[in-house]
Amino acid sequence: MRDWQPFLGLPLWVWLFVLPALLALYCLWQGPKAVALLSPIWRLLDRLYKAAGVLAACFMVVILLLIVGQMIARWSSLTFPGSTEYAGYAMAATSFFALAYTLTQGGHIRVSVLLNLNRHTEFWLDAVAMFIAAITATYFARYAIKTNIMSEMLNDRTQGQDFVPEWLLTFFSMFANSPAKWGEMWAKTGSEWVYTPVWLPQLPMSIGTVLLAIAIWDYLTRLLAHRKSQIHGEVLE
Repeated sequence: MRDWQPFLGLPLWVWLFVLPALLALYCLWQGPKAVALLSPIWRLLDRLYKAAGVLAACFMVVILLLIVGQMIARWSSLTFPGSTEYAGYAMAATSFFALAYTLTQGGHIRVSVLLNLNRHTEFWLDAVAMFIAAITATYFARYAIKTNIMSEMLNDRTQGQDFVPEWLLTFFSMFANSPAKWGEMWAKTGSEWVYTPVWLPQLPMSIGTVLLAIAIWDYLTRLLAHRKSQIHGEVLE
């Protein structure tokens, strides 16, 4: 699990850690120039975080619908196989898709007792904390993706009663294969329902952690460029 394969001519650790750190140093050095240069990218990323938040809300609605479906099935003396597993998958998707958006809205718990000691050290302590968080989140995202890959390699399947249509697996598998293989993949796809492969419910975890890592690096650069935190939580009275 310690391999760092080259990606586009550079080791993966350079792309994940060195280049973002250099961008953060550039923002600290240039300040207003970095703000002017990166503002369009920041606006695009904000839309991406908001879209992930909307998707998380949609999965919350899915949880509600599954609960209602279970109630109706119980009242009707019917079975709803896999409903518990589907609800668990939806809950995990809600949690991970909401991570980045919650961060940008100041919804995560932040222990700020040291930040509030004085205004001189507040900026540097916040920057160091954000940098450590960015490194940690990047490692989390990398190994979440490796977990996805290992689950697919082992063909790990759920032990519950949940099933998914085979075409759904083919649809998601398209993103991991070249377009030249798409026709062959769909030709082999049947209409059966199969036990859920573990990598499918793990996808929201991988996507959510990647978005969280991007968001922390993003707001670290904003902090360094603006010289103050751009994460503003809602004031509750």
